[in-house]
Amino acid sequence: MSKRVLMAMSGGIDSSVSALLLLEQGYELVGATFRTFDYIKESCLAKEKGCCSVESIMEAKHFAESLGVEHHILDFRQLFREHVIADFISEYRRGRTPNPCVLCNSHIKWGVLLQAADELGCDYIATGHYAQIATHRDHYYLYTAADTHKDQTYFLWMLTEENLQRTIFPLGGYTKPEVRQLALDHHFEKLTKKSESQEICFIPDNDYRTFLAQQGCEVKPGRFVDADGKVIGRHPGYCNFTIGQRKGLGVAFGTPKYVTRIDAATNEVCLGDYDDLYQTEVQAAQVRVRDVEWLRSSPRVQARIRYKSPATEAELLLCDDFAETGKALIRFTEPVWGVTPGQSVVLYKDGLVVGGGVIS
Repeated sequence: MSKRVLMAMSGGIDSSVSALLLLEQGYELVGATFRTFDYIKESCLAKEKGCCSVESIMEAKHFAESLGVEHHILDFRQLFREHVIADFISEYRRGRTPNPCVLCNSHIKWGVLLQAADELGCDYIATGHYAQIATHRDHYYLYTAADTHKDQTYFLWMLTEENLQRTIFPLGGYTKPEVRQLALDHHFEKLTKKSESQEICFIPDNDYRTFLAQQGCEVKPGRFVDADGKVIGRHPGYCNFTIGQRKGLGVAFGTPKYVTRIDAATNEVCLGDYDDLYQTEVQAAQVRVRDVEWLRSSPRVQARIRYKSPATEAELLLCDDFAETGKALIRFTEPVWGVTPGQSVVLYKDGLVVGGGVIS
């Protein structure tokens, strides 16, 4: 009997081609598209669009129907607000820069979606992420995608071993050009003309400052200071800035200045030079690793501090009380630029995602 798979369908090319591949491989497919954000009620930033808009939901539904696939629309808006948006706002209030996609994947796509899979009698869930799954030392791991430019393992590091045991990534072995060609080969040319997903799905025009203000996250004007604490200007509120920011400071200094530190308690934003943002160590909290024994005996890893940054050689130092605190230190062999509290640091060993944490 064929295995039953709940396919997360956004209406875009990646999830649609994933569905085609699974059908060809003999799986019994059930489509699911979820509503995570109500653009009309929650935001007046822009007209409704994005991966979870009504338009994209209906496109996914019609595509599933064209394949003869059972399809369900799942309303996750309340859970999304509680777990993802609330954290997004809280982190900016703390002067940090959050990564909502990581939380969404952990709590929504591999949380309540797995519950829906159980209710619908599905053995697995599948998504259009560019990632693969591998085993090592009797553990399941995320493994980098064949298309290193599209690899999305950085956003998936929180997935548990139990999550991976029930997950299929149909696109893990394909490149993006190959996926486009598959759509053409199946006579779905329209899919190849769709735009890529938004970086943050609930902020369609990427104007997070306006979004935060609309959500009541307004702060008073404060001071720009230099590394010595000397006041060098005024700013409209620390929530408007992120580490490494150069543009949009609202003041001119003759030479480029970058945000090097944000202090929510004092509403001060420290500015410095480009080189001031290099550092060789990162402290991380909420650290998860699959095999503590292995990493204590073999601590050399490759670490990424943001999605688009290259993996850098580093040493992972788990705290003595790691089991209780979940804290670790990552020491780089070469300085890295723009370490940002609130972002994820993801740890690799030869393509395996061996752990990750939140930069503190």
